[in-house]
Amino acid sequence: MNSKSKISSIAPSDKLLAMSDLSKVIQKAKEDGNTIVLCHGVFDIVHPGHIKHLGKASEQGAILIVTLTPDGFVNKGVGRPVFTSQLRAENIAALAFVDYVAINEWPTAIETIKLLMPNIYVKGIEYADSKSDLTGNIIDELEAVDQVGGEVFYTEEITFSSSNIINNHIDIFSPETEEWVKVIRKKYSAQNVIDYFDNVSELKVLVLGEVIVDEYVFCDGLGKSSKDPILAFRYDNMQSYAGGSLAIAKHLAGMTNHVGLVSFIGNPDTPKQFGKKWLAPSIKHHLILQEEEPTIHKRRFIDLNSGSKLFELYIIGNSKITDKDEVRFIQTLDQVIGDYDVVIVADYGHGMMSPTTVDLVAEKSKFLVVNTQVNAGNRGFNTISKYPRADYVSITGNELELEFRSRSMTIPEMVEQLSTRIDCSHFTVTMGKEGSIHYNANTGFVEAPAFAVRVIDRVGAGDAVLAVSSLLAATEAPEEILGLVSNLVGAQMVAKLGNQHSIDRDTLAKHITTLLN
Repeated sequence: MNSKSKISSIAPSDKLLAMSDLSKVIQKAKEDGNTIVLCHGVFDIVHPGHIKHLGKASEQGAILIVTLTPDGFVNKGVGRPVFTSQLRAENIAALAFVDYVAINEWPTAIETIKLLMPNIYVKGIEYADSKSDLTGNIIDELEAVDQVGGEVFYTEEITFSSSNIINNHIDIFSPETEEWVKVIRKKYSAQNVIDYFDNVSELKVLVLGEVIVDEYVFCDGLGKSSKDPILAFRYDNMQSYAGGSLAIAKHLAGMTNHVGLVSFIGNPDTPKQFGKKWLAPSIKHHLILQEEEPTIHKRRFIDLNSGSKLFELYIIGNSKITDKDEVRFIQTLDQVIGDYDVVIVADYGHGMMSPTTVDLVAEKSKFLVVNTQVNAGNRGFNTISKYPRADYVSITGNELELEFRSRSMTIPEMVEQLSTRIDCSHFTVTMGKEGSIHYNANTGFVEAPAFAVRVIDRVGAGDAVLAVSSLLAATEAPEEILGLVSNLVGAQMVAKLGNQHSIDRDTLAKHITTLLN
């Protein structure tokens, strides 16, 4: 090994390379007989522990490379990273003993290791026990190092928690939110909270609701048409994501081992092909083909430059289910509903949940969760009182106001009246940037603040909150825990486009740990 304890002669600005360029530089350096050392991480707040760790790493070979996790793949929780990829890279490049810095192109270091083939991969001593890594990535990284013929070196320098430093010295949230989190930290450890949603892993959960394919069409404004009084756009690309009950089922599959889905799809889809394309193999789906209807698509047109939504197009059939389709749906539901501990009804108001179906789920569900959504296709016609009972309801403030046709009543007043109107004693009311209110007839009201610091798209956030909060409600988690986890999930979703990513246990655990550290 040709180790070093020298200062890099490369100027900081010249240390920053794209991954493809770095690969070529490192290949040449290896051909010249240099030992290549690689460190990888987020390096959001560069503290003494990082300095000592990288300094020790630089002693293990001739050239020290540091690669950083890109902003979009940083799973440290809401408001992270504090600094952008470029700023984090410039900070690391300013360290004298670092030779090259690159922003990674992938979520983990696995592909990076295979591309650069370092002689030595350096991690902190806290990673020596791979079981302590919530994501499980360290095991795959070690396998990649072994595949390229490298070895792993663990530094034993002093360690600090970046999350702890950020939580205690940098205000990411509003003062009110910071104070609320401080109270939660005193009452619950991160592990306390994680234990609550670990308890849900064996729940059997059935999802009922319309399947929706969310489409985003990105286009660039050209200007007014020369022949007609309309705006013209240039098409760039389109992205499609599982929405509606599909998204809820996928969120649940990241939290529990037993998920079922009963819903309709339309022509030209087939149940087998549709399920394979949009759902994880672990989700037991019963998709009924409506031969006279299309599968619901909600197509949103997005300005490529600003990210603003221009307009929305519904591809949808009639709002009333046919007698034939209703019979098929009820027969399927009646056969499977008894197998599940929790039934989640995501009623998007597009005709699937007929009065007869509503009566069936109210009668036969062991633990019934309901959300009736207000959208452009059902405004004024889809209120929560169509359900005679529920064990838990998740609803927005606007949907609650629609039920009462009132803007003067307070949310607590409406919730207390609604609890007798539909025979339900447990509610979550989400209110966007104002946070959420949670009610349990046995313990009263709890308010939880919003955690979102960056809002890209609100589509799908309510579905994610419904999925995760339903599991916690079914296992009787305290309202404070339900509020904390629900609002973290909501913040995680609005920071991405639509249902680009699903909630999963490991990522959520990491976010909880980051916030409560």
